[in-house]
Amino acid sequence: HVQLVESGGGSVQAGGPLRLSCAVSGYGLSYLCKGWFRQGLGNEREGVASIYAGGGSPVYADSVKGRFTISLDHAKKTLYLQMNSLKPEDTAMYYCAVCWRCNDGTWRLPGGFRYWGQGTQVTVS
Repeated sequence: HVQLVESGGGSVQAGGPLRLSCAVSGYGLSYLCKGWFRQGLGNEREGVASIYAGGGSPVYADSVKGRFTISLDHAKKTLYLQMNSLKPEDTAMYYCAVCWRCNDGTWRLPGGFRYWGQGTQVTVS
């Protein structure tokens, strides 16, 4: 059974950084598609960044490209989202999620992800 536990959310001033962590247990990270999603108040959940199963270059939503970085620590079995130059519009609940397979056409879609973290709030003011 795959479990995800997130940490690292909080409140930050615009322009500041924040790093989110997602500890994954129950399955090897290399074999999973790994993603970060967010959901602002009144908005639909949207894909922010992803690393496909087997590795390869990460993919990002246009709204965060150049500011956010998704990365892995295999030894710690942890997924990270480094967020720099944060903007008020980045305020949202952030979720990590994994699934068995994703691609350019599916990584943004929450419905394709099987396992989810509990979410961590990020507030930018």
